Amino acid sequence: MTNLIAARLAGQTPLLYPRIFDAVFSNMDAERAHEIGFGAIRTADKTGASRLLRATFKPAERLRTEAMGLSFPSPFGLAAGFDKAGIGTSALAELGFGHIEVGTITGQSQPGNPQPRLFRIPQDRALINRMGFNNHGAAAIAPRLAKTRNILTRRFGQHRPILGVNIGKTKVVELDDAIEDYLVSTRLLARHADYLVVNVSSPNTPGLRQLQAIESLAPLLSAVSKTADAVTGRHVPLAVKIAPDLVDDDVVAVADMVTDLGLDAVIATNTTISREGLTLDPSEIDAMGAGGVSGAPVADRSFAVLELLARHLTNASIISVGGVTTGDDVLNRLEAGATLVQGYTAFLYEGPLWAGRINAALEGHYSGN
Repeated sequence: MTNLIAARLAGQTPLLYPRIFDAVFSNMDAERAHEIGFGAIRTADKTGASRLLRATFKPAERLRTEAMGLSFPSPFGLAAGFDKAGIGTSALAELGFGHIEVGTITGQSQPGNPQPRLFRIPQDRALINRMGFNNHGAAAIAPRLAKTRNILTRRFGQHRPILGVNIGKTKVVELDDAIEDYLVSTRLLARHADYLVVNVSSPNTPGLRQLQAIESLAPLLSAVSKTADAVTGRHVPLAVKIAPDLVDDDVVAVADMVTDLGLDAVIATNTTISREGLTLDPSEIDAMGAGGVSGAPVADRSFAVLELLARHLTNASIISVGGVTTGDDVLNRLEAGATLVQGYTAFLYEGPLWAGRINAALEGHYSGN
């Protein structure tokens, strides 16, 4: 019965959520709308109402995917940015995601950039954000992650959704002190993470993308990897998240460095500073100001970076993200060389049944082959 429900939701029948979005959220401040929507998901979890979703959208066994030495219930997961503070990860897991990446988390708490800082562009299925790593800091978030792991294990058992932790640089910390700042987060968070991600590619922290230069990135990643393994007494899989705005030669250089350091994965890609692909009036785009674009406009470049990495990486996994909306999008990324696929922006437009529909589409594809 549950598979039948999921299959129907994956079909072509009109869905209720777009109507709710248009009626309730379309004219609301985007960050406020996110808070309300996320709050509703968390309330459903606290009241037990999400148990039906868990039963309905639990990924089929055939979707189980091995990556980074971990077993993922589904190759499709939720990218960092939705749950920055680890306050609703267990609730999000009820929706069918094979993994959820919490963060970006910094060594110190910080408010992020002034509001407004998140802007929807529905006609382009896009967002512009300049959030600026707003989060409560590693020390406050660490115990939440510990609790989340226990909840996920209790609810799902051995094959629970995987918990990723994405870490970044505190804004007030100088670039020369960036490694130690990342290590603050590493020491506090690694023991609670199934895998760690070093984020050096957000355009919203001044100077951060300079850390993507190989001479800066290699020592940072090496230090995080060694520290994570030392504080946990196990190997903590480590990924690096890169920008779509890197030129091809720099993407290849990152791939070579990942191989040399023996890292576990590359996440490609973050948001773009480009405004190409947006059909909104340029004056309206300019009024939104600086920030990274996510969603459909980044899809082509994200896919191109995936293909480039797939030609140059051998042992490391590729986690593809950027402009993913449908089950076919996920399948195309997997067939192009991704081991896992993440989404984020489409979640805001598609609603809470989105991951379940994608899992149903994936299961339907594999069942037919």
